[in-house]
Amino acid sequence: MKIKKILVSQPQPTTEKSPYYDIAEKYNVKIDFRPFIKVEPIFAKEFRTQRISISDYTAIIFNARHGIDHFFRLCEELRITIPETMKYFCVSESVAVYLQRYIHYRKRKVFYGATGKMTELVTIMKKHAEEKYLLITSDVQNEETMSILEKSKIAFHKAVMYKTVSNDFDPNEEFNYDMLLFFSPVGISSLLKNFPNFEQGDIQIGCFGASTAQAVRDAGLRLDLEAPVPGVPSMTMALENYMKEYVKKNKK
Repeated sequence: MKIKKILVSQPQPTTEKSPYYDIAEKYNVKIDFRPFIKVEPIFAKEFRTQRISISDYTAIIFNARHGIDHFFRLCEELRITIPETMKYFCVSESVAVYLQRYIHYRKRKVFYGATGKMTELVTIMKKHAEEKYLLITSDVQNEETMSILEKSKIAFHKAVMYKTVSNDFDPNEEFNYDMLLFFSPVGISSLLKNFPNFEQGDIQIGCFGASTAQAVRDAGLRLDLEAPVPGVPSMTMALENYMKEYVKKNKK
């Protein structure tokens, strides 16, 4: 078994500081980013069934730019005017900067972490414990984000504003990888939808989150790499450890 090409089923990082790039250089592997899922909007009629009054909240949590687009789209559709006092808590600087498409950035209160990690954002949020937080999310929640927020004991409510669905592959699109990394059960469903005759063989499969891991097993596939586990909170850390062991084994 040789690991030369890895497919990460997420959008390409917007910063050159991503640990994925460090791993690719350190272990001389090619890492491609190709989402197996895409987002579709939830419209006002469906959103109203959640019985959420956006005006009741004083702070919005964004962990992706998709959330920003759909939040302001829905507010416009629902004819909701966002008060000048609203605070925005963004998982990274790039997400925070994206807000400038919709608000006068300097006139609002925008907070974000320097590392792009939810743990750092939670530390900032704890300094504003009096706020009423609303997390903008997909119908398929990011397990890492949800876990960190719930463990933080910060009071928040989630608002589902968009759907996560399969992102189909083009018939001529190349699919030749030694390792596949998934981050949601929908990603596994997309794999099987796009490649109904998929045979794992020597292909290594890694995933993030318990529900994604269960989806791998339910599909009859072999799970070679799983995160988070004690001492390994992220997929990049899990991949780094895996590649380190892989190199050791192949040197023997």
